[in-house]
Amino acid sequence: MVSVPASAHPLAPEWLIRPDDANDLADLVWPASATRDPDGVLVLGGSRATDLVEQLGTPVLVIDEQHARDQAARTHRAFVAATARHGGVARVYYAGKAFLCAEVARWMIEAGLGVDVCSRGELETALAAGVPAERIGYHGNNKRVSELERAVEAGVGTIIVDSSIEIERLGAITERRGVTQKVLVRVRSGVHADTHDFLATAHEDQKFGFALDDAEQAVARIRELSFVEFSGLHCHIGSQIFGISGFRESASRVLELHERLLEGGSVPLLNLGGGFGIAYTRADDPAPIEQLADGIVDAVADECQARGIELPTLAFEPGRSIMGPAGVTLYEVGTTKPVRVETTEGVAERLYVAVDGGMSDNVRPALYGAQYSARLASRTGDDAPALVRVVGMHCESGDIVVDHEYLPGDITPGDLLAVASTGAYSAAMSSNYNHVPRPPVVAVREGEARVIVRGETIDDLLARDAGLPSPALNKGEK
Repeated sequence: MVSVPASAHPLAPEWLIRPDDANDLADLVWPASATRDPDGVLVLGGSRATDLVEQLGTPVLVIDEQHARDQAARTHRAFVAATARHGGVARVYYAGKAFLCAEVARWMIEAGLGVDVCSRGELETALAAGVPAERIGYHGNNKRVSELERAVEAGVGTIIVDSSIEIERLGAITERRGVTQKVLVRVRSGVHADTHDFLATAHEDQKFGFALDDAEQAVARIRELSFVEFSGLHCHIGSQIFGISGFRESASRVLELHERLLEGGSVPLLNLGGGFGIAYTRADDPAPIEQLADGIVDAVADECQARGIELPTLAFEPGRSIMGPAGVTLYEVGTTKPVRVETTEGVAERLYVAVDGGMSDNVRPALYGAQYSARLASRTGDDAPALVRVVGMHCESGDIVVDHEYLPGDITPGDLLAVASTGAYSAAMSSNYNHVPRPPVVAVREGEARVIVRGETIDDLLARDAGLPSPALNKGEK
């Protein structure tokens, strides 16, 4: 059988760039503070990866606090400035579903943002963290009556209504309480954006919001209610978006509805959602947030001018673009295994690297086929780059952490491995699959590290099992 040279590896996808040095830290993929010390150890926010692991074990999600704070403030400045150039006003909400805890909520408020929540748990976390209720937006396609009651009671700034049933529920709650609640109506523009491309259709088959044809009736009903105040429209077109073409098309369609609604009263606000993309691999090339902000706001302003209508207050809901690049997950390598694969060119070899986490702490690769980047964290490697697949420890063949990557060929059990851009939708979507405790989250800044979400223990898992008399077994064991 013919051996395949590494320079033309048939198992590597076309987008995967083979680096000259498999120890390098690609710009945009890693947090701004990421570097290596003289021993080759990865340093994040001034803290050495080996020190963090010695204190907290693995896996552990490390958040570069300064990076997250800076990106939040930068995003806020970008949209405020872009809108001000057209004489308008912008609001920016952090999409809490990306990753929310008390500390992160406080960082966002201090940076000038509000917080967008979509469950009772997220709402209570934001409130407990001290987020002013008027700076909270509440999403969800199936909010319980009790959740709506709590949102109105707390004085949430805006509830984004998603169905006619929800409108009636809010009408009854607010009338009984005698308080006015501002709402946005979520609409489906028929535009769905995904990375570089977008699809525009007449009808979009999804669970969120009202079709454009049905939204006028929903707004008319809200305007009939004594204690529900219509504040504008909301439209979110997708995630991990790199360009503005989808936003431009969506804004054009929503502003056509906006113009018609003006005949019956004011439409103060237009919320265009979020979904701004980040670099998960060196093949990704997201535009700077300033460029996106300018392009999106210019497109909305141009459309308003063409229609002869006033630019409404604009709102945006970034999440991934703020927290994603700030996060790095550290694992320990448990085993390595070369696997030979038949290809049309002969037999090729891929190295499987198994770590002590996986789909329980980051389900995105298994759920979406998401791609990530990885690097040795406890040292640098001397061998030439080898094609690897980083896999987890769960009892699933789809338990993949990093599908395609080049790492030094001398990677070995006991090494620490870092996976970049895990600040969004990893901890937020984590689970106890296979009865694995969820890992801690630690914030690093200027050489100081502090736990912002405690890791779970075996005792925590046993304590929830009503069939056990006591969680005394395995004290403190992870």
